[in-house]
Formats: sequence, C-alpha cells, structure tokens
Amino acid sequence: MKITEQVFGEYNGRKVIEYTLVNDSGMRVSCLNYGCVITKIMVPDRGGMMENVVLGFDNFNDYLEWSPYFGAVVGRVAGRIKDARFELDGKEYQLAKNEGANHLHGGQKGFSSCFWQAEKIENEQAAGVKFTYQSPDGEEGYPGHLNTAVTYLLTNENELEITFEATTDQTTIVNLTNHTYFNLSGNLKRDITDHILQQEGDRILELGSDLIPTGNMIETAGTPFDFSKGRRLRDGIYSTYAQNVLVGNGYDHPLIFSKQGENSILLSDEESGRRLEVTTNQPCVVLYTGNFLEGPYSISGVPARDYLGVCLETQGFPDAIHHPEFPTIILNPEEVYFGKTTYRFFVYN
Repeated sequence: MKITEQVFGEYNGRKVIEYTLVNDSGMRVSCLNYGCVITKIMVPDRGGMMENVVLGFDNFNDYLEWSPYFGAVVGRVAGRIKDARFELDGKEYQLAKNEGANHLHGGQKGFSSCFWQAEKIENEQAAGVKFTYQSPDGEEGYPGHLNTAVTYLLTNENELEITFEATTDQTTIVNLTNHTYFNLSGNLKRDITDHILQQEGDRILELGSDLIPTGNMIETAGTPFDFSKGRRLRDGIYSTYAQNVLVGNGYDHPLIFSKQGENSILLSDEESGRRLEVTTNQPCVVLYTGNFLEGPYSISGVPARDYLGVCLETQGFPDAIHHPEFPTIILNPEEVYFGKTTYRFFVYN
C-alpha cells in the first residue's frame, strides 16, 4: 500500500494537490484536496487491463469551467432544497439560490468548491486520505459551525471506503454524498446504457416538475424503476414512463432501500466484465444517468455526451427538511453525523 502526491493545478494562490492511493494489486484511486474530487479510479477488466472507470478531467481548470460535480463531495446538503429556504426551531433560514428559485448541492460555494485539509493514512492494510473542512456559521445560509471530515480509504480487497463525519455547535441540517460518475467500460469506450443495475428496494420518491420530491412514494413493480432482479439502464433512458421523461429521459431519482442498516447496489458491465458493489448505511441512493452531460468540452479526450456516466449518490432523502415523514437530516450539537459507503470492484467469474 502506498500514497503518492503531485501538484494538479493552482487556484486563488493555493496549490491543488492530487493524492493517488495504490494497493498491492495495482488498483489506484486519485483524489484532490479541492472538493475532495475523485479524479480517477483504475481497476482491471476480466483480462486484467487496468483502466479508468470514473469521469474526470486531466486539467484542473476544466473542473472550474465545466464540471457537473465530477467526483466531488457535495454539501452541506446534497440535492435540492425547495425555494432555498427552511425552518428550524421556529427560525427561517434563507439559503443561496443556485438553481432557479431552489438550492442545489450546498449552494454557490458548496463543499465541492472548497479546499480541504489533507492528512495521509498509510499502513499495511490500507492507504487513504482524511480530508477536513470547517464550515463557518452562516456559510451559504446554513446555521452553525460545522466541522466535517471525509475519509477515502483503499484496501487490498479492491474496496474504496468513504466515510463522512460532522459535528455542529448549533442545530443545523446535513446530508453529504459523493458525486462520482461511473463508467465500467473503461476509459469511456462506451456509454452506460447497457450497464446493469440491481438494487434492494421497491419504492422511489416521486419527483415534481422542479425535480424535487413531492412527498409521495411510488411502488416500482411494473415500472422501469424495478431493479430488484437487475435491469439495463437503457430501460429507463428510452422509456415513455412519465417519471423517466420528466428528468430528461433517464433516471435522476432517489431509490429507497427496502431495509435499514447496510444496503447494497450492484452495477455491472458485461462486455468488460467489471462489477461494482456499493454498500451503505444511508436510506436511499440517487440514481442519475448523466441525462445532461452533453456540452462543448471533452472528458479525458472523449467529447462530452449524455449517458457517458452514472451516479450512485448514497444519502438521506432529498429535501427531507420539508417532509417530516422522511428520515431526518437535522443534526444537533450533541450528535455526530456519520455516513459510510463502500465501493468494491471485481469481475465476473
């Protein structure tokens, strides 16, 4: 196990450092002290070919100009908050509006746009980086000083463990996730339409026209959202089902896990043989199939196009602060926010 580091760029007079974690079998994970961005994950296909399976840029300035949260930690609250406001303990808080009238992924300068302090972790069992950030009271409109830690840990079992921890000195709201786009074909050889997803759950959160949960839950049986036995992502991308069409033809929905505790998702690419098992303690995963990735930019030399990557954003329910029936995202001073998600890469037997 080892860690290397190099200067990846410079921003506002500070150096952007890329850390690369390497395990004994050659799997590599690269990440930045800016936004905790995961830039590359190199894993083998069934023939042993090591290739990158996430979307990221080779040039830091491209992250500033084009990135739709590629590989970043988003927060304080992931997803959308309706009308960019909420009430807590009888007081109303106005947040930054950065998607029309709504608040998205932490605001104008969310966690994805911050420099984080980095501490390397290196031993015989794992290599990693612990990133920390102190978000001041009132940042983007949120109450309380929030001390946040994000740890990336690579093991010799080809697992990337991501843990989130946060404490506050005032009652506030927290819902953190990582926004990596996966493409198991390797080096973006194909899009993700034929990737197969399997997930333990039988309901999704219904979205309104503003892409914010209405509060209703939809049973997935008989719909393109039934992933209980595995299905290709193209089933939703090319579906006429209203919820798929609503989000730009595809998926951008919270899939609710059927049980509490440790939940799992399996993403597979038959041609390369790569498989990704995701386990998490979070109550849902937002499945986003990159419906709006097309643009005048390239990703590692590949022209950007829709469906080039898929996000598996494990988190609490979006806009939960407006839905008391949802699992709470309120964090009190005496509590510790804790989230953990593990990504295990392997190949078909």
